[in-house]
Amino acid sequence: MSKEYQIDNLDKNILNELRENARVPYAELGKKLSVSPATVHVRVEKMRQAGIIARTKVELNEKRLGYDVCCFIGINLKAAGDYKPTIDKLDQIEEVLEAYYTTGHYNIFVKIMARSIDHLQRVLIDKIQAISEIQSTETLISLDNPINREVRP
Repeated sequence: MSKEYQIDNLDKNILNELRENARVPYAELGKKLSVSPATVHVRVEKMRQAGIIARTKVELNEKRLGYDVCCFIGINLKAAGDYKPTIDKLDQIEEVLEAYYTTGHYNIFVKIMARSIDHLQRVLIDKIQAISEIQSTETLISLDNPINREVRP
């Protein structure tokens, strides 16, 4: 299958429905979109093969799991060559959920979830700031997440 697969309106509608509920049966989806379940199945498989649908995942509620503190940490490295070893070490820290290699004030920007401010402090001191390649960090605590969405097809 070509990676140049171009989605049409039906594909967009299927993707939007699956974004809302990835477990919806193809028969129900087909009925809603006025196509056969087989058409939905074929379209979904084509989009998987083209890499448009990368995976199906469960969205967890961090708060219900006891993670009450979300923060972002801007990281400055001692040298540009420290990027790869730093990323490898950050990847070993379970509280690090996302990492971005950025332009601007920071070399790396990470998202952390912690159970409490005390937990966050331990992660910062014992794990992140203990990475020898890190020169400095700046921590921004999130007070709210009013917009949280994925890109729309």
